[in-house]
Amino acid sequence: MTPAPIEAAIRFGYGPKPGESLPADAALWLRGQVERPDPLANGPGTTAVEGLEALHADILDRKRGLKPERVRRIYLAEARAVGDHLVDTAMPFRERLVWFWFNHFTVSLKRPFVAAVLGDYVRTAIRPHVTGRFEDMVLAVMRHPAMLMYLDNARSFGPDSIVGRRRHIGLNENLARECMELHTVTQAAGYTQADVTNFARILTGWSISPPLLLARGAPAFRFFAAAHEPGTPPLMGRRFPPGEAGGVAALRFLANHPSTYHSLAAKLATHFVADAPPPEAVARIEHVLATTRGDLKAVSLALVEAPGAPLAKLRTPMDYVVATTRALALPPGRRFPVLPAMAGLGEPLFAAPQPDGWPDTAAHWAAGEAMLRRVDWAYDVAARAGTHDPVAVADAVLGPLLSPATRNAVSRAGSRREALTLLFASPEFMRR
Repeated sequence: MTPAPIEAAIRFGYGPKPGESLPADAALWLRGQVERPDPLANGPGTTAVEGLEALHADILDRKRGLKPERVRRIYLAEARAVGDHLVDTAMPFRERLVWFWFNHFTVSLKRPFVAAVLGDYVRTAIRPHVTGRFEDMVLAVMRHPAMLMYLDNARSFGPDSIVGRRRHIGLNENLARECMELHTVTQAAGYTQADVTNFARILTGWSISPPLLLARGAPAFRFFAAAHEPGTPPLMGRRFPPGEAGGVAALRFLANHPSTYHSLAAKLATHFVADAPPPEAVARIEHVLATTRGDLKAVSLALVEAPGAPLAKLRTPMDYVVATTRALALPPGRRFPVLPAMAGLGEPLFAAPQPDGWPDTAAHWAAGEAMLRRVDWAYDVAARAGTHDPVAVADAVLGPLLSPATRNAVSRAGSRREALTLLFASPEFMRR
């Protein structure tokens, strides 16, 4: 059943802004966002090649005793652009999908050198494929320098390859392991450690171009045949061609495995429906994945029809900060800084602690201290509200989901700042 307009704006987006006119047909509004292209996909910004060149230049500066600044400047510009777009986007459902898939394919600043290419990673490996085929997103992600560096595949060499024998170096299994365990089939598929090792062999040679080749116009991704393990090792009972083609075929096989479809369906339902989603919601999404061979546009539309109750999910810090900032509808120069706020509430941008990304259930985010930090932040934000009428803001951003108790508390507060704090700290605003 399609949700009501304001419920759709909260459950599938970041909530409405005061004065924003929500369409009467929520399904049509959500469908339009999925069917229109992402304006930022493959858009302007620092390219992966430019980012890698900046990273290499910073490394040289550090060796010379100079302060490296290029990557830092790139990252700060990219991060500010992300913060502004999250608040201002006219396509919040699509944006939620972008950050769901980025979290699924996490690349983190816990490996600081990836900062040079994170913006390009989102623009070119995630955004163009959010409503495409899952297998194409997998291939784009696994070929991107951000993922190849983050999970060390750029340092993985076939033991019997030309480079491996010459340098006496071997496999790094990080990318193969996380691709199977987190990104595709999961351990439910029953694969073995031998499968992980063989997949790592298949992916040897998937690397990034060195500085000399970048300077000559080479792309950021490069397959080095001299680093590739010869042969066709079995992966989950299958064999794939030698060379780069084997890695492509293996990734397509994993991306379209029934276990992958089931795990993706459960994860999508957990994000958009409930922490413990109804089995019928998971089954419906899984069926769409299987019958369309991973068509993520069809899956996104199926999410809209998935059974679920309003306000069933606790907003993560990113969702909460963006929703609050949108609710005040302030121009960029008067906003409370979005990115420091996300970090202060426990979810710094691009900095998930592990490759499995940020947790997506209330159990992780609802501890007492974390909720108190939200209230403290809401009080600081409310000081910038200007002349906003708190009751009007409450009605605009929650509508019929606003409880009589919260509306009464907001209307009787001693000041505008206290009233807005009560609104942003209310149970219904904390949820989506």
